[in-house]
Amino acid sequence: MKIVDKPFTRLSPGDIARPWLSVTIINPHSGKQINVLGLIDTGADECALPATYANILGHNLQGGKPKEINTGNGVTTAYSHSSQIKVGDFTVDQTLIDFMPNLSVPLLGM
Repeated sequence: MKIVDKPFTRLSPGDIARPWLSVTIINPHSGKQINVLGLIDTGADECALPATYANILGHNLQGGKPKEINTGNGVTTAYSHSSQIKVGDFTVDQTLIDFMPNLSVPLLGM
């Protein structure tokens, strides 16, 4: 994958410029996919999506592997589901993504 200079982006006027990246999330079992802007979170070990995305992708939210996650807002339950992440022509196959009920934006962990 070619590395390019990608400036931080402001999603609305007056917003703080942040490292947003356009990605495609795919459920490898259903083939359903969604294109999202994800916030690169260098402090996160994993990727996380709002719980509402699970249904869009054809996942049964609570059918995923539940786990307790410590966030800046306290402890919450996340449900992990096998997914693919595409960035341009680069694909990460069969990785676990946490779907979180109290999350409002996609987070792309390191």
